[in-house]
Amino acid sequence: MHRKILHLDLDAFFCAVEELKDPKLQGKPFAVGGRPETRGVVASCSYVARRYGIHSAMPMARAVKLCPDLIIISSRYRDYSKISKKVMDNVHDLTPLVEQISIDEAFLDCTDLPETGKYVASQLQTIIRERIGLPCSLGVATNKLIAKIANNFGKASSKYAGPPNAITVIPPGQEASFLSPMPVEALWGVGPKTAERLAELGITTIGTMANYPEADLVRILGKHGHDLSVRSKGIDERPIITTHEVKSISNETTFTSDLLDKQSILRTLRKLSENVGKRLRRANKCGRTIKIKLRWSDFSTITRQLTLDNPTDQDLSIIHAAENLFEQSWCEGKAVRLIGVGVSGFVPPIRQLTLWDELSGHENAKDNKLQNAIDNLRDRFGDKIVQRASDLS
Repeated sequence: MHRKILHLDLDAFFCAVEELKDPKLQGKPFAVGGRPETRGVVASCSYVARRYGIHSAMPMARAVKLCPDLIIISSRYRDYSKISKKVMDNVHDLTPLVEQISIDEAFLDCTDLPETGKYVASQLQTIIRERIGLPCSLGVATNKLIAKIANNFGKASSKYAGPPNAITVIPPGQEASFLSPMPVEALWGVGPKTAERLAELGITTIGTMANYPEADLVRILGKHGHDLSVRSKGIDERPIITTHEVKSISNETTFTSDLLDKQSILRTLRKLSENVGKRLRRANKCGRTIKIKLRWSDFSTITRQLTLDNPTDQDLSIIHAAENLFEQSWCEGKAVRLIGVGVSGFVPPIRQLTLWDELSGHENAKDNKLQNAIDNLRDRFGDKIVQRASDLS
């Protein structure tokens, strides 16, 4: 029996949510993202804005030049997350075999459902539109690779001025013929460098790659050559993965203008560390490895990390480690463009006490209670209700 795999993609999700909140935005050029004067980038843009050549990941300053009347809306990720959860709850009502790959994308395995894949896709599209008010597009195929590419193809082929609301079905047995005329860049795993190397071999379409001797691809590209050869034939046996293990938790920020002031950078570093600590506690995780990321004004980037004796989810431990790493990396007179903090090396949140910890266990308990109290206050009244004295100007 052939599998029935669906790829769901919410059309211009952030913008669609904003239009739900403010219907007056419909039919207007607008973008969700950062301000142009603060080096903001476009996270999403309306279909009207796309007619001007605006696209996601574009610097907002460039977008404003392309469309001087562009309306800019700051991102509201909490709202987007709430709406995304509503969508995914409805998706799970159809099948428990759901692999969410981002806030607005998911794979579904509907093999056990009696209806055709096209019918299920149409049903899901109607549910999301009528219950939540959002447009979406779907690709239907026998595997994840083809379902995803089919959805991309369907959306790109749409002739509508607004959301494509496309449903693209690739019947069993037609996977390879569907892929054949497409450029190699449409295939997962083919980036600019790989595409350039393939072009040197005369391989510019997926069909050409499918007919190229696999042994030669392996000789030239290694194991990656084998993977590409298999994918070019439309073969993909990966299952739907319903759970994903989080490997790290991090937070970073790009400054409005490059910073030279060390104390200002440290204040930001402490704030980022607190955000990471809060997310660790919410996820019930403790980590051993603390990492910082620094990007200088010339865009060169360095990372530094250290491993703690004991895992932690406490702000102070993360702050102290991050500050130590920063001191080792700081170059006087060298401006910083971006800074980030991350924690990895997760273990169960059971702290192993040293002899000193046992002697001062009541102090650790007090620290944990204080941290929990601060978390509760910030959840109720906002992050600024409790601040460190060192962060006050």
